[in-house]
Amino acid sequence: MPEPTPLKPERAKRLKDQSPDRVEEFHYDLPENLIAQEPPAERGASRMLVMDRATGAFRDDLFANLGTHLRPGDLLVLNESRVIPARLYAHRTVVRDREKPTGRIEVMLTEPAGGNCWRALVRPGRKVAIGERLVFPAPSGAIALEAEVLERGQFGERLLEFAPVDDLFGVLDSIGHTPLPPYIHRDDADSDRDRYQTVFARERGSAAAPTAGLHFTPSVLEQLSSKGIEIARITLHIGLGTFAPLRVERVSEVQLHCERYTITPEAASAINAAARSARRIVAVGTTVVRTLEAAAQAAQNAEIQPHSGSTDIFIAPGFDFRIAGALLTNFHLPQSSLLMLVSAFAGPQRTGLDRILAAYRHAVQSRYRFFSYGDCMFIA
Repeated sequence: MPEPTPLKPERAKRLKDQSPDRVEEFHYDLPENLIAQEPPAERGASRMLVMDRATGAFRDDLFANLGTHLRPGDLLVLNESRVIPARLYAHRTVVRDREKPTGRIEVMLTEPAGGNCWRALVRPGRKVAIGERLVFPAPSGAIALEAEVLERGQFGERLLEFAPVDDLFGVLDSIGHTPLPPYIHRDDADSDRDRYQTVFARERGSAAAPTAGLHFTPSVLEQLSSKGIEIARITLHIGLGTFAPLRVERVSEVQLHCERYTITPEAASAINAAARSARRIVAVGTTVVRTLEAAAQAAQNAEIQPHSGSTDIFIAPGFDFRIAGALLTNFHLPQSSLLMLVSAFAGPQRTGLDRILAAYRHAVQSRYRFFSYGDCMFIA
């Protein structure tokens, strides 16, 4: 077989200067046994791969040493969204001579839609039609919740209207399950209520955890504060759209679901002050990056305003970051929007993707633990 003709230098440079535009380019091979099925025995006992954005060089470290990679004056931004017990089990009711329950249906609440309505993923969804009524039993067998299907979307999406109850979140706490992602192949345990939640979680509303924050403990936060690192807190409620498979071939065709966020006056003031004094803003997780950069796009006079809103911002190679100067993040699924975001953060155009894929190959060879309950990466 003849040797392939090498690319001419100018052609190679043009390719390097272009952003990758095929979703399949963001693929890497991952042995299934490296997908963490349980959290580490102790919160924060994770490995950390550290990458230099200037060169792409990386080295192994531990999350416990995060403070050595931060410097006095850095602003650490956390997402304080709280995961709700969003996975529910229901029965359809079939009306003939009378209503009777059918087989079990899994319902994953993804976001509130006003009033008593919620958007949800339903599985198996093909039989759940508009107008059907779902009943959600309590452990005692009594009906805890009821909902009617108002709209039907693609890929199992439904709009549900719940019958009014005094305290919906209280009912969810009693009958709901921790919404572990589908690559964790086990039922949720009581311990997941704590471990699939950050220690600083406050505002209820997420259907998935902001997983970069899972590594932190109260003592780590205290140590960072004592070192002169400022901490700000924003909220972005994570829906399943961020993690849904991309069903398009080209990056330019990707569209994400909207997610709700809030930036308080205190957070906006801290972020603007850090930006004015050229202090580094360190985002804990891709959700924080998306919130900061969405707010920057809506900023007036280059100042982030305190506000609540929603964003479907999609960040891929070629994106111009205006706020985030460093990123702590977990390892992400192949061909996912989150892998595209970290590739964009790691370097310009195709360079960032090449760096991330090289780092991920090293992580696989070094048997890092991947995804929600896995190890982390610090890019600065």
